[in-house]
Amino acid sequence: MNTIVDSFEKIKSKISSLKPIKPVNIIAVSKTFALDYINPLISHGHLHFGENKVQEAIAKWSGLKKENQNLKLHMIGKLQSNKAKDAVKLFDYIHSVDNQKLADALSKHQLNLNKKLNYFIQVNLGNEIQKSGIPVGELEAFYNYCKNEKNLKIIGLMIIPPLEDNAEKYFKTLAELNKSMALAHTSMGMSADYLEAVKHGSTFVRIGSSIFGSRSKP
Repeated sequence: MNTIVDSFEKIKSKISSLKPIKPVNIIAVSKTFALDYINPLISHGHLHFGENKVQEAIAKWSGLKKENQNLKLHMIGKLQSNKAKDAVKLFDYIHSVDNQKLADALSKHQLNLNKKLNYFIQVNLGNEIQKSGIPVGELEAFYNYCKNEKNLKIIGLMIIPPLEDNAEKYFKTLAELNKSMALAHTSMGMSADYLEAVKHGSTFVRIGSSIFGSRSKP
């Protein structure tokens, strides 16, 4: 078995051993890796892949997505509003909706392109100045704006916890917020902490290095 596929199957097994209440979607974060390197996992039948730069994703996935319409591409990085049109064309999920200008752009382009994406609102629970995300105090109003005024299909909340802190407490808080808003999904957990995230109900985990190995340079 290919090393990447073997790593992926081990992760699946670890998640299954936790007996999650809801199915957990593993997003294989393939940023900076060439398609030749990723292909064994695609051939294995995996469908969910994550990228964090629009231009890289266009170059890598545009042709393949036309050939395999079952592939689901996730934008997991910071998205600038001027890249929203290209993102809507290519991606199926956007995990980083974090401001009104971006919501406006996404709404306009999905209407013009007649395409409906799935969106997560990124929440900044750690109040980190350097990190994107909606503050908790503004979350409800922003969610209502996205859903009711901009017709965005918000399926859940997303978080990247502070590196130096206990991730699990943030997962717990986000899960509670998500439940209070009656949203179906959460996007939380990466290579270092995905099992803790799954314990708190994460339905989308974003895993890169534990599947593909050390990140190559862009």
